Parts: sequence; C-alpha cells; structure tokens
Amino acid sequence: MVLAVVLAAGSAAPAGADMEMGLRAYAEGDYATAFREFKYDGSVEAQFNVGLMYSLGNGVRQDHREAASWYRKAAERGYPVAQYSLGLLYSRGEGVEHDQKEAFRWYRKAAEQGHAIAQFNTGLMYERGEGVEQDRKEAVRWYRKAAEQGMVQAQFNLALLYDKGEGVVKDGKEAAVWYRKAADQGYLPAQFNLSLLYDRGNGVNADRKEAIKWCRKAADKGYAPAQFNLAILYDKGAGVKQDRKEAASLYRKAADKGLAGAQLNLGILYSRGEGVKQDLMEAMRWFRKAADRGLAAAYYDIGTMYEAGEGVQQNGREAAGWYLKGAEQGDPDAMFALGTLYYDGKGVARDLDEAAKWFLKAAELGLAKAQLKIGIMYDKGEGVKQDPFLAAKWYRKAAEAHIKVH
Repeated sequence: MVLAVVLAAGSAAPAGADMEMGLRAYAEGDYATAFREFKYDGSVEAQFNVGLMYSLGNGVRQDHREAASWYRKAAERGYPVAQYSLGLLYSRGEGVEHDQKEAFRWYRKAAEQGHAIAQFNTGLMYERGEGVEQDRKEAVRWYRKAAEQGMVQAQFNLALLYDKGEGVVKDGKEAAVWYRKAADQGYLPAQFNLSLLYDRGNGVNADRKEAIKWCRKAADKGYAPAQFNLAILYDKGAGVKQDRKEAASLYRKAADKGLAGAQLNLGILYSRGEGVKQDLMEAMRWFRKAADRGLAAAYYDIGTMYEAGEGVQQNGREAAGWYLKGAEQGDPDAMFALGTLYYDGKGVARDLDEAAKWFLKAAELGLAKAQLKIGIMYDKGEGVKQDPFLAAKWYRKAAEAHIKVH
C-alpha cells in the first residue's frame, strides 16, 4: 500500500482565516498554533489536517486513534484524501481494528473521486483478493485510472498484467507501452522488464542494444536483478565484449543484495579464477550464501567441493548430504552426482538400486549423461531389471540430446 502525506490546503472548499493561519504556522514549524487553528476552522481540509498531525505526532502526542477519528469526520463529508488515509489506517490496523474490507471500502470511495493512490490501492486489493473478491479485470480497470494520472507503480502493475495476460488478453505491445512510461520516470523494475521485452522481442522488435541499454540503466541505479542479468552478459560475452572482471563486479553487487543466483555465479568465478584471483575458500563462502537461500544448484556445487576436497577437507559423506539436498529440490546434476556416489560406493555404501533411482530421475529431466548411464544399467540389469527395450530408449534419448548440443 502507498502512503502519501499531504497537508490539505483548500482543495474542497474555501478556507477561512483559521485555515490560512494554520497553514502558515505549520510551514513555519509552529505546530501548536497550526493545530489550534485547524481545529477551530471546521472545514474538511482542516479536519484532515488535524488527523494528519495526530498521525505524525506534530504539535500533539502521536495518537492513531485520534487521527482515525478526525480522518473519519472529513471522510464522511466526502473528502477523498481523508477517505484514502482512513483506508490506510484500516489496512494497517493503526488506531482502528485491522479490517481489509473497511480499508477497501474507503479506498474505493476515494478512488471514485479520482484519488490516484487510492485507485492504485483499490486495484491492488482486487488483484490480491484482499478485502474484496479477487477480480483481475477490476484490478486492470483501477490500475489504468491511476496509470493515466502518471502513477508509476500503477503503470508498472498494469504492464505486468498485460505481460502475464491476467485480467486482460496477453499483449506484449501494451505491456511495453506501460513499462516504458514507468521506465521513463526512472522506475527500476520497469526499466529491467522493458529490457527483457527487447531481449525476447516481445511486444517490441528484438533489439539487443536496447535491451542492454535499459538493463544498464537499472543496474547503474543498484537494481539487483538488472546487475545480475548484465553480469551474465559480460560473463558469456553476449551482446557485449566478454569481460569476466566486469561480470564479477556486477555479480558481487547483486550478491551483496542477497540475490542467490549472483552469489552462486560469483562463487563459480572464484572457483575457476575467472575475473578474480582463484580462491576456493571464497568460492565456498558464496556457494554457502546461495545455499542458505535455498538455491538447489548451490547444494550441488558445495557437494562437488566436498567430494574433490577443494576449499574444504575432502569428505564423501558430506558431499552426499549436499547432493541429496539438491536432488530433493529437483536439480538433475545433483541427482546424477548422488547416483554416481551410490554406484561407486564413495561416501555412502554401494547401492545400485539407489544409484539407478537417481540416474532415472535425472534422465527423466533430460540430463544426457544420466540417460546414458540408466541405459547402461538397463542393458546390464544393474539396480534395475534387465530390459533391452528400455536400454535402447534411454540410449536413443542420450544420443538425441548429444546431437542437439553439438
């Protein structure tokens, strides 16, 4: 939800002398006089301002209950800023009992009078189904109203719904229009998403230069997903000259913000000594950070380091434990590595049945080397019942995967 602090100044009805004096005193930092004059004035703007001062604790002791009482006075007289503010208190449970339905009711009242932030919040509640039955078509309608008033978050959310085809027919071109409007206002997620559209050619002509331009804009302002994507481009030399030093720098920026993929890739660079001085202990540190965020691929990399004794003391049992974590999260490389340990009896007791189980899981996920391995096991009857037809099936799949890669 969005908070907008607005000191009202005669937007609904002409203010009297008390209101003018109150505004002057408030601007000068004389909150006690401002509070007194607003309270005497009696206009809806003045009532709202009294509520705002209670909400902020300016000139009076902060009291959300009193704020709600004064907001309500102005809201019931149809003042949209007060209606929005009262809705905000209900959504937070400040000064009133937390009540999303009541929050929605007041947001909707303000939204119907053209209050842009209330329109956005109304759309958000329709999208999430909070305080009202979920209705993405209604969400689109209210986001559009706020977006047309220039509200950047509404423009972005509207673009997202067009991008995903939720509440409207999926339309990359329309998504691009609204992403661009938000991007032109400097909204970093919109700049990043616009770069993805240019990269895919979705709703716009595919244009790698434009994609990189918008990605860089967001990355330069510290947006972690953009830093990560730009790092990948430098890492691979895709659309830019390959520069692993720059890739490492960008991975680190995103990694420091907690982006698991960047932590993993930075660890890989340290493990290989690409773009940075090789440092296996530093590689392990970043792998662990990614693993702490639940990234299955990081479990696999930690497992390989324990298996090889790189950056840590060699420990097959520890390797098997990490491979198992990754395998249970669906990582085919971890499945294959775990299967190999069971097949060879390293770090675990040799168990061909268990090996076949993990090779088969990885094979079903399309890992060619696992397809070959399970084919051999069916061919020989190792860990599975011998079956030349299944062996041929997996040999064929492995061969087809090899052809696709090469």
